Amino acid sequence: MTGVLAFLFVLGVVVFVHELGHFLVARWHGVRVLTFSLGFGPKLVRMRRGDTEYCVSAIPLGGYVKMAGESLDDPGNGRPDEFLSKSRWQRFQILLAGSMMNFVLAIVVLTGVMWQGAAVPLYEERAAVIGAVQPSSPAARAGLAPGDRIVSIDGRAIPTWRDMQEVVIMRADKALQIKFVRRGVERTLTITPKASGTFKIGMLGVLPVVYPQIDLVTPDSPAAKAGLQRGDAILAANGVRLMQDDLIDFFQQHPSTKIRLTVRRGSEVLPVEVTPEPKNGVGVIGVQFHISGVDVRIIEPGLARAVVLSVEQNVEWTRLIFSLLGGLFTRETPMNQLAGPLGIAQISSSAAAAGIVPLFTFLAMISLNLGLINLMPIPVLDGGNIFIMALEGLARRDFSVAVKERVMLAGVLVIVVLMVTVFYNDLMRIGWLDRLMPGN
Repeated sequence: MTGVLAFLFVLGVVVFVHELGHFLVARWHGVRVLTFSLGFGPKLVRMRRGDTEYCVSAIPLGGYVKMAGESLDDPGNGRPDEFLSKSRWQRFQILLAGSMMNFVLAIVVLTGVMWQGAAVPLYEERAAVIGAVQPSSPAARAGLAPGDRIVSIDGRAIPTWRDMQEVVIMRADKALQIKFVRRGVERTLTITPKASGTFKIGMLGVLPVVYPQIDLVTPDSPAAKAGLQRGDAILAANGVRLMQDDLIDFFQQHPSTKIRLTVRRGSEVLPVEVTPEPKNGVGVIGVQFHISGVDVRIIEPGLARAVVLSVEQNVEWTRLIFSLLGGLFTRETPMNQLAGPLGIAQISSSAAAAGIVPLFTFLAMISLNLGLINLMPIPVLDGGNIFIMALEGLARRDFSVAVKERVMLAGVLVIVVLMVTVFYNDLMRIGWLDRLMPGN
C-alpha cells in the first residue's frame, strides 16, 4: 500500500504541476479552458467552475488540459478566446509552460532536499582507482586488480569514479575497451559489464577505495582519550586498510591491545594509538561510524547555496538524460533499461521506504524527466507541437489539416512503440513473468 501511495503521490504532483503550467498561461493569454483533468479515461470526480470542468479520471498515468479551438478540426467559430486564434508566440508560451513548471518544481524540491544537508561520498570525486574486485565478476575474469586506475573507456576520459559509473551503468552487455594504469604502466582490456538488478544496470564488479569515517565519539571512551574526532577517516589499522565491518571486527578481536591507526583529518594524515576496552567479551573503542560505510563530505548549505547546488544537480541530471536518450539512437543504451509506470512505482516504493528525503529527490528527478521528455520533437507531445509551429513559422504559412494529421499519426506510432517497450520491460521485471518467457 505504501508503494501505491508513493507512486500516486509522485506522479500526481508532477502531472498536476505540468498541467497547471498549461492552464495558467492559457488563462493569462485569454484562452478558454474546457477541461483540467488529472488522469485519463472515465471521470471519477468532476466539478465545474466557470467555463472549466475540473476532474480526476480513472487512469492515473498522466493528465490533460483541453482548450477551446485547440485544433483545426475542433468545432468553433474562430472566437478570440480559442487557442488557434492566438499568435504563434502566445501558443508557444502555452505549450512550453508545462515543461517549465516541471523544471521549476525539480529545482524547488531539490533545493529543499539540499537545504537539509547531504553527505557526498568522497570516492565519487576521486580518481577511478579500484579498491576491490568482486569474485567471478566481469572485472575479475578480465584481470583487473585492486590498485588499478581506470583512465578511459571507449576513448572517453575517466577523471573520477563517478564518470566511470556513468559510462558503465548504461552499457550493460556491451563490450567496452577499458584503458587503465597498473604500477605506472598503461594497459588495455576489453570487458563486457553484466546486466545487474531489476533495471539491468551495467556492472563491472569493481569497488572504490573507501575508508570508514567516524560519525560519533562517545565521551570518556578510548577513542575520545586517544584524540579521535567526528569526521576522522580511518585509513589503516596496524598498517592494513580495512573496510568498516572488518575494522569493527578487528577492534572486537583485540581488547586491551594497543592498535596503531592512520587517520585522515581534513587534509592531514595523523598517527593515533588507541586501546579497545573489553566489554561483554569484545573490544570497543567508543565510536559510531557513518551509516554509509564510506568516508563522506558533509554539505550543510544555506538557502542561497542550496539553490545553486539544486540547479547544478538538475543540469547534471539533464546531461545524463540526454546521454541516455542519445544512447538509444546509437544503440549504446539497452532498451531494457527504459522504465514505465510499473518501474516508476517500484522506484517510488523503494524511495518511500528509504525515507522522505529519497522520495522527494526521486520526485524532483521524475519532474525533470517529464519536462524534458515532453519537449522532445515528437508529435502528440508539447515539443512536437512546438516543432510543427516552428516549421510553419519558417514556411510562413499554416500546414493543412491533412498534413498535420499525417504528422500526428507518425507521432502516435512512435509513442505506441515506446509505451509497448516500457510496459514490456516493466512486466519482465516481475520475476514469475520473466521465467515464463521462452529461453528463460
